[in-house]
Amino acid sequence: MPTPTKGTRLGGSPAHERALLNNLAAQLFENKSVTTTVTKAKRLRPVAERLITFAKRGDLASRRRVLASISDKGIVHELFTSIAPAVAERPGGYTRITKIGPRRGDNAPMAVIELVLEPYSPKEKTVKEAEAVAETAAAEEADVAEEKVDEVDEAKAEAPADVDSGAQEDEAQAEADEEAQDKADDAAEEADEKAEGETK
Repeated sequence: MPTPTKGTRLGGSPAHERALLNNLAAQLFENKSVTTTVTKAKRLRPVAERLITFAKRGDLASRRRVLASISDKGIVHELFTSIAPAVAERPGGYTRITKIGPRRGDNAPMAVIELVLEPYSPKEKTVKEAEAVAETAAAEEADVAEEKVDEVDEAKAEAPADVDSGAQEDEAQAEADEEAQDKADDAAEEADEKAEGETK
């Protein structure tokens, strides 16, 4: 038996390994779940999900690619008509591996690999994004409110100064008016005195 150059090998040769994984994938698509060892389940997952991705495309070329791995046309038909539409909205992760404990006899770790056919609804992610947006909007509104309060406080602080300056201007204007009136009165008195002197 040839020694594998890298990683573990299932079976005696690469062709045997491919045949083993293809048969497991066919059983998975037919029965929707397969009980096998943990190692085989982990090696089966990328093979099965790649075939499901081909089935989601739905064209003739993809069907021929799947038929090159799974020769049973009935299973391929079920994959394209039943399984692919069920996972059409799911972006990935079409299989689930659940460990079930060691096998009696050789104590090999066992697992169940099954198809994830539940309806896909990304509600949790949408809710989290909505909450984040709401928190951001609330923080922005709070900042705007604080800025408005600061502006009002500054306006109130500047208002007395404006009133004082206005009062000072009024007082200065009144004093100037009084001085002008006094000068006008003095000029009128001088004119009267000159007129009386001329008449005498």
